[in-house]
Order: sequence, then C-alpha cells, then structure tokens
Amino acid sequence: MGKINFASWRSRFRLLLLSFLGLAIALMLNFPFWAIAQTPVSSNNPTNDAAINTIEQPTITPIRPTNNNELRGIWLTNVDSDVLFSKQRIQQAINRLKRLKFNTLYPTVWNGGYTLYHSKVAQKSFGVEIDPNPDLQNRDMLAEVIELGHEQNFAVIPWFEYGLMTEEGSELMRQHPDWVSNRKDGSQVFVHGENNQHRLVWLTPAHPEVQKFLTDLIVEVVQKYDLDGIQLDDHFGMPAELGYDDYTVSLYKKEHFGRLPSDDFQDSEWMRWRASKLSNLMQKIAKAVRAVKPNCLISLSPNPKDFSYRKYLQDWYSWVYLGLVDELVVQLYRDNIENFTKELERPEWQEIRQKVPVAVGILTGLRIQNVDMRQIKGQVKVAREMSFDGFSFFFYETLGNRDASFESLFFAPATRPDLKNIASARS
Repeated sequence: MGKINFASWRSRFRLLLLSFLGLAIALMLNFPFWAIAQTPVSSNNPTNDAAINTIEQPTITPIRPTNNNELRGIWLTNVDSDVLFSKQRIQQAINRLKRLKFNTLYPTVWNGGYTLYHSKVAQKSFGVEIDPNPDLQNRDMLAEVIELGHEQNFAVIPWFEYGLMTEEGSELMRQHPDWVSNRKDGSQVFVHGENNQHRLVWLTPAHPEVQKFLTDLIVEVVQKYDLDGIQLDDHFGMPAELGYDDYTVSLYKKEHFGRLPSDDFQDSEWMRWRASKLSNLMQKIAKAVRAVKPNCLISLSPNPKDFSYRKYLQDWYSWVYLGLVDELVVQLYRDNIENFTKELERPEWQEIRQKVPVAVGILTGLRIQNVDMRQIKGQVKVAREMSFDGFSFFFYETLGNRDASFESLFFAPATRPDLKNIASARS
C-alpha cells in the first residue's frame, strides 16, 4: 500500500465539504442550487479569470417576515352546507373559527347564476335580485358575515365563486343566450357532479355586455359593503374548448383581416388571443374596484399556472406582474403528498412569491369524499416548511368533528399576510 498524501486528502475534503454546505444552504432556502452557485462576472471583461474564480457568499433575503403572519382561511359555501342560511349559524361558525384561530372568511356571493345578496345589478340584468333559496330572503347574509366577522377580527373577502360560469337554464342564460360561448360543434354544456347533476355553461369574456355585467356586479359589492377584499377563482376563466360563439368569432375576424380562428382550440395563437380578452376583463375589474375602494384587496384562487392557462385560458401569472392581484390562494387539491410537494417546488412559485402573498388551498373534504386528517396535517406541514404564506381550507362543513386536530395546527393566533407585510420585511 502506498503512502497517503494527507495534504492532498485534506484539500479534497475541504472542497467536498464546501460543496455539501452550498447544497445544504440551497435546499434549506428552497432555492435551486445553481442560483446559489452563480457568481457575478465583471461586465467589462466577461472572461476575466479572477472574476470567474472568485467565490462570494450569496446575499440571503428572507422571502417572508418572521412576525408570525399566516393566512388561515376557510371557504363558506351554500352547497352541501347550511352555514350561510341563518344568522345564528353564521354566528356559531365564526365563534368556532375564532376559537380554532382562523383569520380569514371567504363567503360565496355568486353561485349558480344568482347572487346571495340583494343585487340591483342582477335585478337589472336578468330580473332576479337574489338566489331564490327561502333561507336567504328577508335578510342580508353578506352584511351578517361582515358584521359578525369583523367583531371577531376576521378579514371578510366575498368570493365570486361562479365567475364567468352559470347553470344551463338559469334566468341569466335565458335572458342573454348571446352571452354564452360554445365549442366548435356548437355545443355549450359541461356536465359535472357524481350524478351529472350540474350542467354548466360559460359566458364569453370578449363580449362587452358580459364585461360590464361582471364588473358592475363586483363593484356593487365593493361599494355596498364594508368588506376587506373580493375573490375570484378558477371559474373566472373559460374552458379552452370554447370561443366559437358568433360574437367572439366575429371579433377575431375583425382583428385578423377577416381570417377565421383555428379549428384547433389548442392552437397557440388562438389560445393567446382568447386569453388576452380575459386579461382585459381582469384589468377592467381591478381598475374599477380600486377606483371605488383603493385599499380593497383583490384575491385570486386559481389552479397551478400551466393548468390554468391550458385548460381555462387564465394567464394569472401575467396578472400578478401587471399588479392586478394582491393575493394568491392556489388550489392544490391533491391526495398524494409527493404530488402536492412537487407542485409547490415548481420554480414559478419562488418568483411569484416575491410579488404577492401566496397561500395554498387545501381540500378538507367533499360531501362524497372524506379527507383523512393525517393528509391535511401533512400538507399544512409541507406548506409551512416551504415558507408559503398560509392556507385556506375547502370547505367549512368538512371540518367535521375534528376541532382538536385543527387546534393542534394553529397553536397561536396569527395575522394574515398582505403586501404591506412583504414590503416592511424588505425595507
């Protein structure tokens, strides 16, 4: 056996240790290793050997402040849930959620083609002032949620759940059939539900009357109520198969020297053009909301980036960069922790979280689906370990009889994050 060269061995070990520490720092920060490893190069001489070989310590800027900010939201629905159907139930729910240390309520106000509050815009547009459910008549559900929620220091952010969607046969569709978009074959309906009970159609975002209706509907709520923000979600989009209605095709031809749109709904140019019309509508809504109430938070709960664009023509990533969105609550309804984690590791989240708070939408159950508490806790743990801004659970009724388990997730009260929190952390 030859003589061991200890000096050479120590040098190699030192290099190996430095590499390992660099990788460990990158993993702990949830940044790709190549970003940590990059070193600045002189602009005067890009090939300067000294510049290339200089090892500099990376500047580490925390993504989030450390003062216990965490969004803890819950969606309050009128489907498979009776929480909104009496003031007493709302009060009981808010007392319970306060005890569990939640801080944000997202009550639905637009579902099935009807408003759940008394709306002059809806009355004027299609003749129905409020959802016909008897338990919503002769009261103002949204005013009750806001009043009772604010008493307990909740942020209350009304949720326009149906977005551009409505039920087939709704009075909205009956009054405005020309607002509804269709596939190339002329069909309009999308069937959902375990018994195919939901037959849904979508309004075309390119139509100026649709734009005015939805903008007016949202602005009405912002003007009428002392709310903290409004929320849109994945239904504020349009399935990519649609766009072949007469109005949209005519507008496309007008803007393309008489050329028809592609028969392939996945054609990249055709998708980009339709997505731009949705983005234009988002710009109009954001501008109108902020003109009425500059501090009104605009929240969006979309699907992940690529799926949103490919399936619903929803380019929310651009919306954030245009300053149209103040908060994201990305829907990650996964039953596999590996898939859940893999999605949150995607590089776009690192970038977008520098712009706005990003929380994670976590499924706590459906009427036809129970979600194990171990899965919920595991997903919360992952979101926290990766420094996301919190979570919102879908939906209230599926918290079930698990208060002790949810209390164990929220061991202390927390303030919801917002843009001001982020700005203060970087000042």
